[in-house]
Amino acid sequence: MITSTANPQIKNLVLLGKKTRARKEQGLFLAEGIKMVGEAPEHWIQKLYVSETYLMEHSRDDRFCRRDYEVVSDSVMKTISGTQTPQGILAAVSIPSWDFQTVSGQTNGCFLFLESIQDPGNLGTILRSSEAAGITAVIANDTTVDLYNPKTVRSTMGSIYRMPFFSFKEWKKTIQRMKSNGMKLYAAHLTAETLYDEPDYTKSCGFLIGNEANGLTDETASLADSYIKIPMEGKAESLNAAAASAVLMYEANRQRRRQSCFDCGQK
Repeated sequence: MITSTANPQIKNLVLLGKKTRARKEQGLFLAEGIKMVGEAPEHWIQKLYVSETYLMEHSRDDRFCRRDYEVVSDSVMKTISGTQTPQGILAAVSIPSWDFQTVSGQTNGCFLFLESIQDPGNLGTILRSSEAAGITAVIANDTTVDLYNPKTVRSTMGSIYRMPFFSFKEWKKTIQRMKSNGMKLYAAHLTAETLYDEPDYTKSCGFLIGNEANGLTDETASLADSYIKIPMEGKAESLNAAAASAVLMYEANRQRRRQSCFDCGQK
């Protein structure tokens, strides 16, 4: 059992929890808690860590029969945990490598493009909503917060394992290439006159969502085929990035479900 925070493994786990660069260099991120570890694909888990108390309470968990694990003292688990009250189980998990060509080439895909989202909780919630709404992939620029930040990972509630996510430095060129293949791009923008539920989202399309404080840059907004807006009642001026994303994605989902039902009825 590891009882010292000076242990090299523990030092590295702390580093993975704090530093984006360390996560990128090692290709690993931390998943913590029963749900997040439990939903991780078995072959993604590189090392499992459990606290002494967790092991005593869950000794019959079949995960301990299938793989090597490291037991750490409760105090050490608290050191490596990103929460105030650790559940006692944590894993070092491989960062997934999605095939962009395969994902982006899907017929009639629906994509979410994120520019400089800064709040980890927002990004995690967006990824979770994207999976629920049936989005093909989330594509972010390189100034968007790290998806593998422990707070972001927790906020995904497991969607991080199933929702294709890409981050590109040459993000705008990527968008332009996708548009050249027939994708229509819509920007959520305060100057828009078209309501969000008016366009047809049943064909290949994408939504642009901007930074929480400043919205989309003019350069990025200019990539859109059309500006759309979500109407506001009362004195509200806007929705946050996660809420706006969910509204748009679910409208696309609604239209696609309706189209699917219509197509089935025609057969």
